[in-house]
Amino acid sequence: MDAPVQLRDITFAYGEGELRKAVLRDVDLTVAPGEIVLLTGPSGSGKTTLLTLIGALRAMQDGSARVLGQELRGANEAARVRLRRSIGFIFQSHNLLGFLTARQNVAMALEMDARLSERQRLDRAAELLTQVGLADHLEKLPAQLSGGQRQRVSVARALAAEPGLVLADEPTAALDKASGHEVVMLLRNLAKSRGVPILLVTHDPRILDIADRVVAMEDGRIVDTSAEKHAAA
Repeated sequence: MDAPVQLRDITFAYGEGELRKAVLRDVDLTVAPGEIVLLTGPSGSGKTTLLTLIGALRAMQDGSARVLGQELRGANEAARVRLRRSIGFIFQSHNLLGFLTARQNVAMALEMDARLSERQRLDRAAELLTQVGLADHLEKLPAQLSGGQRQRVSVARALAAEPGLVLADEPTAALDKASGHEVVMLLRNLAKSRGVPILLVTHDPRILDIADRVVAMEDGRIVDTSAEKHAAA
C-alpha cells in the first residue's frame, strides 16, 4: 500500500522577483497509514504552508507531492477540489458557522454526498457528535459552547465524510490543558482505530506524547525527525 502522504523535494516561495521569499526548501516527508505526525518549529518555519500544500489548498510549485494517491504537481483546481473532499481539516479558530447548530455545522460537511438525504446527514452528524462527547449539545449554537466543545464539533465535522487523511493546524492553541488533552486523544483514537493518518501543526509541548513522530522545521527545512518513545507500544 502506498503511503497516504509522500513528499519529495518540495520547494515553495511567496512573491516574485526581488520580493520573492522562499518558505519551503527541499522538504521530504512520508506519512504512513494511521500515523500521527506532529510538525513543530518556530513561527515562520513553513509548517502551515506545508500543511496547505498537502491539503491541496494552494497550488504546488516545485517538487512532488502524492496525497492519497493523487499527484499534486501540475494538478488543476478541479483535481485539488476533489482531493480536498477526502481530507478532514481542523483549524485553531474552529471555523464554525455561528447561525447553525452543532449538528447542522457537522451535517454541512456531508452536503456533497448526493446519496444522503437531509435527515440522513443530520442523523450521521448526531452520531459523530455523540462519539466526541456532545450528545447533549446537538442543538446548541457555537456561542453556547465552550472552546473545547467547539473544537470537538470541528473534529466531528472533519470526520464526517470519513476522510483518508486529517490535517490539523494548531487545534489546541486556544484550549486549556484539559480541553486540549480531550481533543488530541479523540484524534489519536481516530488514527489508531481507523488507520487514518494525522498531520498536526503545533507549538503546544503538552501534546507531543500523542505522536508517532515529531518533525521539527526551521527556515523552511526539516531539521529533525524523531520517533516518540511509545510509538512502538
